[in-house]
Amino acid sequence: MAKKLDIPNADDEALVRSAQRGAMPPYEELVHRHRDKIYARAFSMLRNEDEALDISQEAWVKGWQRLKQFKHNASFTTWMTRICINLCLDFLRKRKRKPTSSLDQMEEESGGVERFMPVEQFNPTEKAEREELRAQIDEGMAKLSYEHRTVLILHEFEQLGYKEVSKAMHCSIGTVMSRLFYARRKLATLLISLKKERQK
Repeated sequence: MAKKLDIPNADDEALVRSAQRGAMPPYEELVHRHRDKIYARAFSMLRNEDEALDISQEAWVKGWQRLKQFKHNASFTTWMTRICINLCLDFLRKRKRKPTSSLDQMEEESGGVERFMPVEQFNPTEKAEREELRAQIDEGMAKLSYEHRTVLILHEFEQLGYKEVSKAMHCSIGTVMSRLFYARRKLATLLISLKKERQK
């Protein structure tokens, strides 16, 4: 007779494997453990509490429906975050419904900005443990455009490569690189101005 799973004390891996066999209580425990993180990621992309709540709940439903596809080659939270991000991107694209080609064209015509990428050393995730900086980053991110905020989240926070980001955002790798360059520079400028405002 199989040993009964001690749900509150089981690790994520054991809970996922049990849930993959059709048990709902282990999945409910996973939701309880990680719902705040998934909601936070949705909110960071959508900047709206109600929309973030709806999308994060939808992500958990999709997670349950697709659980048998989870291959355990990444952490469960990484897998869930990917589902959430894809739903956010779909939602933003539907809401937007306006051409971005002029922005893409403008950025790509600005002339090989990727050559300067190594010089641009600003990394918004560095020292993010400090609460004040985290709050400033959040404030700065809110002021970025959808394209620039999304590319920063996918590349800097979710560690996706240029190719993965270009696939997720339906644009060329060159566009991803130039957006990232401008987003980093813009966020750095915003953080400097926010810091100066707080020092007044």
